[in-house]
Amino acid sequence: MPLMSLREQLCEYGRRAVELGLVIGTSGNLSVRQEDRVAVTPSGVALDRLTPELCPVVDLAGNLVEGESQPSSETPMHLAVYASGDARAVVHTHSVFGTVVATTMTELPPIHYNALLLGGTVRVAEYATYGTPELAANVRAALEGRRAVLMANHGGMTIGATLEEAFEATRLLEWLCEVYVRALGVGTPNVLTPEQLDAVVERAFNPPVFPRRAG
Repeated sequence: MPLMSLREQLCEYGRRAVELGLVIGTSGNLSVRQEDRVAVTPSGVALDRLTPELCPVVDLAGNLVEGESQPSSETPMHLAVYASGDARAVVHTHSVFGTVVATTMTELPPIHYNALLLGGTVRVAEYATYGTPELAANVRAALEGRRAVLMANHGGMTIGATLEEAFEATRLLEWLCEVYVRALGVGTPNVLTPEQLDAVVERAFNPPVFPRRAG
């Protein structure tokens, strides 16, 4: 896929992130990888004001190879994720409920079976200043074996094989965080056990077969 098409995708999903209230101002950033090139949102530009030309392209070492804008200050975190797994897209937001959980909890427990779509319990990466190697390392460690991570006193990040997949994971992460926060306001949320989660996986791989009605 041409890099320009990937940069257009950044604009599309950047606008959606703003429309859904997942970011405010110039917060949040997205990237998508193709081979040894990464298209990323620029620094200091609101995600609903992006144009493809504004989105720079860097190599896996972080060197600017295309575009005039400076890459997001969180680019090192994105590159650390690409270096440690098979992700091809990263979405980082400062969504309200995700940030609430990231500010108050050490993890988001599996209070709904859809947490399995993110790998189960979502860990909260230890706090570090944004844009630093320390934060990149903390996120990479907390993301191991997962499709989502929360960052203490910061926000959340999700990954995917495509930008669409990573974005849908972000929407799911925010929904799970909202359910958890609202449940805490009512009482003590029930956390699904490993056995209950295993049963969900078993059912997903062996769905029931309903008999066809005769006639």
